[in-house]
Amino acid sequence: MKRSFAVLLISAWSCAVLASPALQGGVIADLNELQSQLQESQSHASSAQQEALVQVVERATFQAERLAPGNQADQWASALYQQLAASALVRQDKPAEAADRLEIARGMNGVDSPQAVRWLREEAGLRRAAGQQEQAIALFTEWLGSEQASDPDVDKAIWQLTRLLAEQERWDEAADWLERALEQTPQLNEAQQRLALVIYRQAGQGEQALAWLLDGLNADSETAEWRQAAGLAQQAGQAGMAAGLWEMAWQLGKLDQPDDFWLLIQLHRAGGTPARAAEHLEQALSAGDIVRDESHLRLLATTWQQAKHVENALSAWHSLALHTQSAEDWSRYGQLAYTWGENEQAKQAFARAADLGNEQAQAWLASFN
Repeated sequence: MKRSFAVLLISAWSCAVLASPALQGGVIADLNELQSQLQESQSHASSAQQEALVQVVERATFQAERLAPGNQADQWASALYQQLAASALVRQDKPAEAADRLEIARGMNGVDSPQAVRWLREEAGLRRAAGQQEQAIALFTEWLGSEQASDPDVDKAIWQLTRLLAEQERWDEAADWLERALEQTPQLNEAQQRLALVIYRQAGQGEQALAWLLDGLNADSETAEWRQAAGLAQQAGQAGMAAGLWEMAWQLGKLDQPDDFWLLIQLHRAGGTPARAAEHLEQALSAGDIVRDESHLRLLATTWQQAKHVENALSAWHSLALHTQSAEDWSRYGQLAYTWGENEQAKQAFARAADLGNEQAQAWLASFN
């Protein structure tokens, strides 16, 4: 941070010093000498470097204060001295003090509007580095609203402002600036993607986040992106879409853990596609991927029942009752068969339940006579 800001300030000074109003030769020579000292301080040992930087700040401050009350040319020179002091303060890791110097500089009478706007941008970055977030937000907003905002820096500044607003939990404003950021940046990096998702969620724009995420989702997308999309679909109340996304990710091999499988079953059951959940369960049971125990057989039976697939549901309930030999399971199997008009299966199921001591099954059997 120190080097990048210092280089930025020095490079800006080298152009600004030649701008109007014209400076006296002695002032230009003094400014050049201070700039040379600032650049040479980089090659010094730590203690010597710090001493050289202190000298630059002291000399630049003295000259700035001496010239500040003067005419337009003097004030322009004063502003340039303040900028040099800011560069030295950045190298001393004092961004807040450096920002204060730029604030003074851009307020001087002899500074033209384009230069003041450039210093405004640099001050915004320094306020951000100093942790002065509210001031940084105000400055970034002002700079982005100015006509002199330079194109190469706009994209970066918008993202910086968007992140600052998110850090302050000003979610609606962050979402507004995010829209501009997305327009400026066709291809987002990972950090920008995470920030965009957080802002959309916190701003209550889950559907917008989902649409944005789906727009770039494909077979090459990372597993995390598929997970995020399914999660957003759930949050937006689109259970069917969440199930569809998880299914696609599963088929693409993006998801292969046991927890992923059980969430796949859960999503299909909640999303209106229980038959697909039952098919996955049957495949897993056949392949030995899950144990053929009571809990899994019961889940299969209730899932086929939820899907209203008569043949498969009755078959699954029959398998469950055979496995548990529970009078209650035989009775429930019989009731389901009776409801769906499968009377022969119903009578056999009730007969088995009655043999196991289910009194209600006896009453059901009597209804067939």
